[in-house]
Amino acid sequence: MLSFMATATQARSTTTPWGPATVVDAVSIAQRVGEKRFATILELLEIERGERLLRIAYSTGGAVRRGPVTLRARDLERLRTALEQHGELARAIGIGGA
Repeated sequence: MLSFMATATQARSTTTPWGPATVVDAVSIAQRVGEKRFATILELLEIERGERLLRIAYSTGGAVRRGPVTLRARDLERLRTALEQHGELARAIGIGGA
C-alpha cells in the first residue's frame, strides 16, 4: 500500500554541506511494505547565495535519514501526482508542474 501526502512547508532552516538553507518546498510520500512504514521526502532548498538544492531523504519513525532512497514504479506515479500541487519543486527536478 502506498499513499502520498503533499506537505505545505512553512519557512524553516536546515543545514547542508553548502551552509544554512531555507526549505522552499517539500513533498513527503508515505510508503508501507508489510508492517514497515516509512516516507520518501523531497525538499527544495535555497542557500544564502540564492542557489537552489534538491535534497532527497527518507524517514522512519519521524527521524529523517540519509542513504539510498528506493521508489517502485507506482511510487513514482504517486510522486508525480503529489508534485502537481508543488509546481516550483516539480520544475526544479523537471517532472512537470505548472
